[in-house]
Amino acid sequence: MLSHWVPSYSLFSGHTRSKGFTASATHSHFPSLSFFPNQKISCMDATGLDSYGREFKTADEMWREHTGDSSKKIQWYRDGVSYWEGVNPTMDGVLGGFANVNEPDISCSEDFLKILLSERFPADARRQPLVVLDCGSGIGRVTKNLLIRYFNEVDLLEPVSQFLETARQTLALGCQTNAVHKAVNFYCVPLQDFTPDAGRYDVIWIQWCIGHLTDEDFVSFFNRAKVGLKPGGFFVLKENIARSGFVLDNEDRSVTRSDTYFKELFSQCGLHVYRLKDQKGFPEELFAVKMYALTTDAPKRALRAKSKRSINRPKTIM
Repeated sequence: MLSHWVPSYSLFSGHTRSKGFTASATHSHFPSLSFFPNQKISCMDATGLDSYGREFKTADEMWREHTGDSSKKIQWYRDGVSYWEGVNPTMDGVLGGFANVNEPDISCSEDFLKILLSERFPADARRQPLVVLDCGSGIGRVTKNLLIRYFNEVDLLEPVSQFLETARQTLALGCQTNAVHKAVNFYCVPLQDFTPDAGRYDVIWIQWCIGHLTDEDFVSFFNRAKVGLKPGGFFVLKENIARSGFVLDNEDRSVTRSDTYFKELFSQCGLHVYRLKDQKGFPEELFAVKMYALTTDAPKRALRAKSKRSINRPKTIM
C-alpha cells in the first residue's frame, strides 16, 4: 500500500539528497547472517524523522512519545486502521495511486519465492500440500497474483474488514474452478493480536504491514508466529527501507526502518537471514524495498543482493 508524502531527507547527511533508488539484485555467496538475542542493540540510538520534518534523537524517544503508555498505544493502532478504512478497496487505492508497481512487485517476489521453495521444499521431496499465511493481505493482491499459484492453501490476515471482504469475493471466483489451490481462512485480526495455529504454515509472508507495529510488538509477533511454522518453514518479510535510522509517517501511523534497524530486531526475535533480495523496477521517488527470507535455524550459506546506498524517498509503500 502506498501512503502520502514524507520529507525526502537523507538521514545523517545534513538533509541532502543523493541520486539513486536500488541496485541490481544479482546474487552472490556470503556467510549466513546470524544474530544473537544478547548482542548490543545500537540502531535504537539512530536519529529519525517524521513526515512533518521533526527529528528524533533516538527511536526510543519516538516510541515513548507515540506509544509510551497503554492509551497512546491503543490510539496508535486505532489511527492506523482508521487511515486504511478510508482507502478504496481497489488496486489503485491500496497502492496509493501507484498501481503500476504491482507488476514489478509480483515479478520480483516470484523470482525470490521460486528460489526459496526449490531450496527449502524441493518438489520431489514434498509429501504434503504447501500452506502459506498472507499477513497484511489487503484486498488479496499478493495472494491472487502470486501465492495461490504456488501454495495449495492460503490464509489471509487483514485488520481492515472492507479489504478482507473484497479479497474473499475476488478469490472465491478462482476457488470455484481450482480446488487444488485455494484461499481457506480469512482472519480480520490485527497483526499484533494474531497467533497462528501451531505447525500450520510452510511460509508466512509479511509485506508492507510490519511498519505499523511497535518494536515491542514486532518482536512479540515473530516469537508467536514461529510456532505456526512447519519444520523447514520460513518467513518472507518485504518492506520499505530507510537509508538510516527511521522515518515516521504521522498520518497512517507507520515507521520505515533501515536495514540495520531490521537486522537488530531480527536479533531480538532469534531469526536468521537466509536470503535477501532488492526489489527492482520501482519508480525512483519511492523508498527502496528489500525482501528478507528469515529462518529460525542458522543456515551455513546464504545468498544476498548487492545494492547501492539509497536515500529516504518522498513516497512510502505500506
